[in-house]
Amino acid sequence: MVADEDDFLWDSDSEPQFFDKDRHLRFLEMMYDLLPSDYQTQEINRLTLAYFTIIGFDILGSLDRIDKDAVIKWVLSLQAHPKNKDDLNNGQFYGFHGSRSSQFQSNVEGALVPNGSHLASTYCALAILKTVGYDLSLIDFTSILKSMKNLQQSDGSFMPTHYGAETDLRFVFCAVAICFLLGNWSGLDREKAKDYIIECQSYDGGFGLIPGSESHGGATYCAVASLRLMGYIEDDPLSKVMSPCIIDVPMLVDWCLQRQAKDGGFQGRPNKLTDTCYAFWVGGVLKILGAEKFIDEGGLRGFLLTCQSQYGGFCKSPGQFPDLYHSFYGFCAFSLLDEPGLNPVSVELGVTEIATVGLHLQL
Repeated sequence: MVADEDDFLWDSDSEPQFFDKDRHLRFLEMMYDLLPSDYQTQEINRLTLAYFTIIGFDILGSLDRIDKDAVIKWVLSLQAHPKNKDDLNNGQFYGFHGSRSSQFQSNVEGALVPNGSHLASTYCALAILKTVGYDLSLIDFTSILKSMKNLQQSDGSFMPTHYGAETDLRFVFCAVAICFLLGNWSGLDREKAKDYIIECQSYDGGFGLIPGSESHGGATYCAVASLRLMGYIEDDPLSKVMSPCIIDVPMLVDWCLQRQAKDGGFQGRPNKLTDTCYAFWVGGVLKILGAEKFIDEGGLRGFLLTCQSQYGGFCKSPGQFPDLYHSFYGFCAFSLLDEPGLNPVSVELGVTEIATVGLHLQL
């Protein structure tokens, strides 16, 4: 007998009205041990999935549940290395691959192309290594930073790979976070990156992924977090409205606050449904700006609890199945809400504050 899909959905009347940490830990342990088959299509992003899992454990204060040495060995095995110093001038990016399969891709002729490293994978790799206590000065950071400059475009934006892809704020953030984690800003032109970010602020106060595009919660986070990491905006700029700022903070705060809907959740754009992840993307922006006190915390907590799964983790919206992406940002959101027993999150960097020890914002 095959059970109906509805049999596996949590009856709303049985949902616990509290953050179920133990259940979430069991969810992460399952993901750490063996990813379900539904994640097969995400194999190329395995390093990103590992980021959600391992940083998730750290947010929940349970990093002791993973084998740190095994994690370090696996992550380091995914770094691309130039054969010699001259290769650093061949236009390729020598960062981290997203998975073993992306490490050895085939071109149209069937020949192996061994370097498919990616900016997002590199950010995730460094975040994981820093979280598990690895000394980042031991990696080949010179190759990463020198080759990363090849990805920055004339307008200040970044491609994620050396063989071409879209350029937008997501990859500006990745490049900025990489430099911040490594404590070395030689991998990008900060002024060009800043100018590109400013060009992406829309008439309504939010930021689009590219100049002239619709404001979006994720893009807005990438913009504001990048500017904060590079030192172009102060901590709590809303309280310093009389001080000059390179972005329109009051209008940005207004746009963010308008993203909280009647059900308490946040939406990524106007006229869109609320979604667990935007509790962090938009709520995190408000935190950086010093405007988190204007969030309806009770409403947001209530919405998030309706997205909490009986199996642990969080889903995108009530009634769906949990996934790693939304679970991670659900954990982040509850950390921002000061949930007892959770480690505080460094909003700008996407790791816990514990993991940022020794790192310093640019001033």
